[in-house]
Amino acid sequence: MKGYQISFFTQQDRRHHGRPLGDWLVHVAKEMGLPGATMLAAAEGFGHSRRIHSMHFFELSAQSQEIILIATEEQAEALFARLRREAVSLFYAKTPVEFGVLGEDVG
Repeated sequence: MKGYQISFFTQQDRRHHGRPLGDWLVHVAKEMGLPGATMLAAAEGFGHSRRIHSMHFFELSAQSQEIILIATEEQAEALFARLRREAVSLFYAKTPVEFGVLGEDVG
């Protein structure tokens, strides 16, 4: 199949509708039937504010996160429309990809 790999970048302490933003985004991807989503925690990073966000022993709330989604073109359009309706502010990278499954489905 052809579609997109969409990576969203945020921090662990950001929330949307009372939930951590990364968790909310993974839930939305599942609800919308996207083929997959993964959330990764980063040791350190910086964004548009140029402020370093890092994982500290006592303070994990500023930890950077990346949420990676795979979507068909139609799913990507629907996802971005949903994010606009929800007024979510997120930096993203959207890359054309080919995706599929090799071998038997292992669940």
